[in-house]
Amino acid sequence: MSSVFTKIINGELPARFVYRDDLVVAFLSIEPLRYGHVLVVPVEETDRWTDLSPTVWGQLNEVAQNVGRAVKEAFDASRAGYIIAGFDVPHTHIHIFPTDRMSEYNFSLAMAADATDPAKMDDAAEKIRAVLETDADGHPR
Repeated sequence: MSSVFTKIINGELPARFVYRDDLVVAFLSIEPLRYGHVLVVPVEETDRWTDLSPTVWGQLNEVAQNVGRAVKEAFDASRAGYIIAGFDVPHTHIHIFPTDRMSEYNFSLAMAADATDPAKMDDAAEKIRAVLETDADGHPR
């Protein structure tokens, strides 16, 4: 059975994409630690990051680094947080989010999907896309 991320990648579920290539996609988390929280996900459905091929792992991290720079710039943050947790969805994903302090690395503080403002989520995605120079589907402009 496909993971929720595979369904998002295949267009079966909606998402706010900020990046896409043949190996990796990036889209906003629906339960963000802060607005601008992005999930960087391999297209290939692989549960554990330790099982990814070196090629996919390299591309995943290159995209995570670029997204990290973008969220820092877009949200005027001092750092970009990077977390691999891996228990909520059995599909490798890296959490990237704008942050200014260690206390923001706390998933218990995440906003519930129904508590996020759709306009603020759309704005966050557009800010990141503007820095990455990608369109609404995550493709380069």
